Amino acid sequence: MSTETDAQGRLYIPKEVREKYGQKYHIVMYEDRIELIPVADDPLTAVREAAGELHDASVQEIQDYIEAEAKDVAEEDGGDR
Repeated sequence: MSTETDAQGRLYIPKEVREKYGQKYHIVMYEDRIELIPVADDPLTAVREAAGELHDASVQEIQDYIEAEAKDVAEEDGGDR
């Protein structure tokens, strides 16, 4: 999907994208590109949902979970990452 800015620099975001991701976005600038990152209507709720089962976990439990996930990814990729 591609789009262009108008004479005032406004960017048209198609309706189906707005319906899926919302109306607010962070603009993240890189050397060679930009990214639009959707901003949740209620960021705290979004973080809680993203945390899932780790919502009430201790720091140690979270570290253990991250290490286990990293190990699984490394094994799946054959160490290519």
